[in-house]
This record gives sequence, C-alpha cells and structure tokens, in this order.
Amino acid sequence: MLDREKGTGFAIGMLAGAALGLAVGILYAPRSGAETRAIMLEKTEEARSKARDIVQEARERAKRIIEDAKGKAAEDQEQ
Repeated sequence: MLDREKGTGFAIGMLAGAALGLAVGILYAPRSGAETRAIMLEKTEEARSKARDIVQEARERAKRIIEDAKGKAAEDQEQ
C-alpha cells in the first residue's frame, strides 16, 4: 500500500509542479501572446504525455501486483 501512495503522491506532485511552472511562465513571459500560447500548448501536450505514461505504468504495476497476489493465493490453497 505504501508503494501505491508514493506513486499517487508523485503523480499529484508532478501535475501540480507542471501547473505551477506554467503559471509562473505565463506571468514572467517576455514573449508575445501568440508565442506564449504556442509554448503553452506544447508544454501542455508534454504534460499530458507524461501523465499518460504515469497512468500506463500504474496500470501495468497494478496488473503485476494482482497477478502476483492471485499466484500466491493459489499456492496457499494448494498447501
């Protein structure tokens, strides 16, 4: 359970950090509005991609944990 909490906390921290970085970037941007919007769109897509990767990794990890638990339960039933 502790590993799951770490993964969730990491994902939330990553998303919060991305949002904070985006906000600070907008406030201090020395570029025109069009340039800033283009950069924001690019950074948003990068954040989405990272979030998808994190979700996929979490799904795979959960699947492995479930399979391991099923295997151990089957072993216990055999004994």
